[in-house]
Amino acid sequence: MTTHATALPRWTLAAPFVAWIVLGIAYALPGNALLLTLIGVALCAAVFTAVHHAEVVAHRVGEPFGTLVLAVAVTVIEVALIVSVMLTSGPEKAGLARDTVFAAVMIVCNGIVGLCLLVGGIRHREQDFQSRGAAAALAVLASLSVLTLVMPNYTIASAGPLLSSSQLAFAGVSSLVLYGVFVFVQTVRHRDYFLAGTPDEDVHAEPPSVGVASAAGALLVVCLVAVVLLAKVLSPVVETAVKNAGAPPAVVGIVIAALVLLPEGLAAVRAARADRLQNSLNLALGSALASIGLTIPTVAAVFLWTGQPLALGIDGKETVLLILTLLVGTLTLSSGRTTILQGAVHLSLFAAYLFLSFAP
Repeated sequence: MTTHATALPRWTLAAPFVAWIVLGIAYALPGNALLLTLIGVALCAAVFTAVHHAEVVAHRVGEPFGTLVLAVAVTVIEVALIVSVMLTSGPEKAGLARDTVFAAVMIVCNGIVGLCLLVGGIRHREQDFQSRGAAAALAVLASLSVLTLVMPNYTIASAGPLLSSSQLAFAGVSSLVLYGVFVFVQTVRHRDYFLAGTPDEDVHAEPPSVGVASAAGALLVVCLVAVVLLAKVLSPVVETAVKNAGAPPAVVGIVIAALVLLPEGLAAVRAARADRLQNSLNLALGSALASIGLTIPTVAAVFLWTGQPLALGIDGKETVLLILTLLVGTLTLSSGRTTILQGAVHLSLFAAYLFLSFAP
């Protein structure tokens, strides 16, 4: 007879409070080199712990709600990091939201998806998934990414890559509405498009009790706030390191996106290795959609309120990479079956993105 999970791992209980202790020390003793290293460790631990608690809550509510909870949790971290850094850095960081969102799309659609397809293909030769769900996600992703990251370069109300106030408001509202419709389709209207077609042992595993899930939800909030504040303390160090290395400023956006997507990426790869590619794609594509659908409306509202400039348009090189990524994703995920070839193609695009980011 199976029983409900009765306890959370001890490290997931301790990590949030350790992060807050480190945060308190950081405000009391700013500028200490050893402390900055400790902040980095605490930040990573808090991110992984947040995702763990999100997974516990996700297991309780079931699929596809579970992957939605995880995607939204990760996106909240991303949005909070972007807004906190941009508000404290001033107009010189007007493009950070653009850089981070574009980096998230490239990391997810090429890095995470490519690694999932490659790892799954190596272990299982071929893997199946619901092509209807992938097609729906890619259609929304293409619309959101082009309208918010490419279109600002071609409007005439204000010089690109900026949007006028009315255009920025429209971009924010339309992004939120389109993402909301996708969530409705994913969780209510066509939920079967996003469910695995074969039995999944993890899905049938006994979910955590209401008490455990509630505790995980509360600790998730504690972790998210700690992540935001720790990242705010650490962000000037990251910016200085990028500048000293002679790397383009856009690399800061890559670092932020990689940080918040790393735990979710590992979860997606583990699912692919366990022959649960449907869950992997739900996680990956859901993260990319949430990254645009929630980040753009939030930063648009904040910067309309503060009156600070917000640069959204990507350059020509990045536009080519984005269009190529969307085209390749449409082709590789159209049949409902994947092999290592599709994974290799996506990873080659990810390698090109990283190389051109450091050597533009």
